[in-house]
Amino acid sequence: MLLPKRVKHRKQFRGSMKGKALSGNQITYGEYGIVAAEPCWIKSNQIEAARVAMTRYIKRGGQVWIKIFPDKPVTTKPLGTRMGSGKGSVEYWVAVVKPGRVMFEIAGVSEEVAKEALRLATHKLPCKCKIVSKAELEGGDN
Repeated sequence: MLLPKRVKHRKQFRGSMKGKALSGNQITYGEYGIVAAEPCWIKSNQIEAARVAMTRYIKRGGQVWIKIFPDKPVTTKPLGTRMGSGKGSVEYWVAVVKPGRVMFEIAGVSEEVAKEALRLATHKLPCKCKIVSKAELEGGDN
């Protein structure tokens, strides 16, 4: 599972997910990609599950790029603990995703195989997603 090697601050505030993705909204490496349609937090195990689903379907042909990284720690307090006495311990790591963010890219396989692999990956993710091609994304922004 993905997590940072080291961080400056061990615990973070929740923050906000307002607005659209300003960076990471273009397909840069591959031919097809998954674009987030709504804001969400994606856990590191969900990223891994989507990656496994894609690579299994394309049978190690082609190439997959993961364009998001879980660098935000999420804390929880143990069950049955009363309020107060500080913030809980870090339970898992999430990637903050805004609408328009390209999360995964794929190349080196046919269009049908790529779209099916990406469709399988979207089922592992907690937010609504769109499957787009490089041409569609570049054409839609003009």
